[in-house]
Amino acid sequence: MTAISQVHRKKGFIAAMTEALKIGLLTYHFSDNYGALYQAYSLREWFRGRGTEAEFIPYHPAYVEDGGPFDRPWDLRLWRKNATILYMKLSQRQRQLFGDQSMRAGFESFRREHLGVTRAPLATRDALRTQVAGFDMLVCGSDQIWNPSVQRGLDPVYFLDIPGAEHARKLAYAPSFGRSDIGAAHHAELARLARGLDGISVREASGRAILTAAGIAPEAIEVVPDPTLLLGRLDALLGPERGTQDTVFCYALRTDAVIRPLAEAVSRQLGARLVSARGNRQRWRDIGTGIVPTPVEWLRMLANARFVVSNSFHGVALSIALNRPFLAAGLPGRKAGMNARVMDLLALTGLEDRLISDQNLNDAAQLLARPIDWAGVNSRLSAARLRAETYLDAHLAALRAKPRSEVAAR
Repeated sequence: MTAISQVHRKKGFIAAMTEALKIGLLTYHFSDNYGALYQAYSLREWFRGRGTEAEFIPYHPAYVEDGGPFDRPWDLRLWRKNATILYMKLSQRQRQLFGDQSMRAGFESFRREHLGVTRAPLATRDALRTQVAGFDMLVCGSDQIWNPSVQRGLDPVYFLDIPGAEHARKLAYAPSFGRSDIGAAHHAELARLARGLDGISVREASGRAILTAAGIAPEAIEVVPDPTLLLGRLDALLGPERGTQDTVFCYALRTDAVIRPLAEAVSRQLGARLVSARGNRQRWRDIGTGIVPTPVEWLRMLANARFVVSNSFHGVALSIALNRPFLAAGLPGRKAGMNARVMDLLALTGLEDRLISDQNLNDAAQLLARPIDWAGVNSRLSAARLRAETYLDAHLAALRAKPRSEVAAR
């Protein structure tokens, strides 16, 4: 038997093992953010590729974007929490009234057509009881679902602590804390919630350190790549026509500091047109020519760009997955703690020098002339992907090996 036929046989065996399994996914699939949509899409597509039925559980808590309800506004000790909620409510209202409606429509269309999301959103933990009943396994991840918010703290739903879900196997795949430290005040609850999972993995090595500090044994925690890197190829969305355009594609989130002078310098040095995709929370003037692409257009522009500059984790992750030359712009000042996500990603792929901060902007010119060793990068990605697939396949196989009656009664 040839090596190729052995691979095909193995894949067919895995698909047959998991054919009847139903997987419920919990993540930020509802966010009007390009990266959030693509990590959600990639995770679902990977499970579907294993012969399972995978769908998103329609949990959309108000605190994530709207801030949620005020908490005893008369109590001055809670001023920071309530100020955050007020700011989020005002920002959300502004986006609803003055935001780009075509952008919103594009995200909604992508959710329907490519994520299979059709059910009405549910905002509370108790409302999910009937939603989780039919799933064999629940999976939480990826994105920053384990990042405790000022107004809510840790959300038990994103640790699969849901009424009525006792029967299901519970698995975390690549959730992120969004930062390198969450504070000791959250450790006891974090440990309790994490111990309720059948499998624990995180997206960053810094996430493993946080869990270890909370009391979870490090050997119980896998560090796995983001779903966009797990899936690897996005040909179904990119289409058959691929060609490099003479553009520098810029994708900025949270701030235009560092990334603006970096993108403008790259554009000048390459003599290429600078275009930037607007975010729905953009508070700065466009970097180069501003555009409002649909999610699929956004992906194709990134994939076909001559060069990519981004301060977004998924802007960098997809550049790596699609082998596009890039530079990562570091977030400055108080936002610098969020750079841990990108730093861990670059360390995984051996591309640590591609991170540019306000301290080393002058290094960009030298990096532009230095080609990326994509063969080496892809070799590292293959090894990381194999570890992740081994982790996921082991849980699918263990679940499929149980008699159906036993799974239902779990």
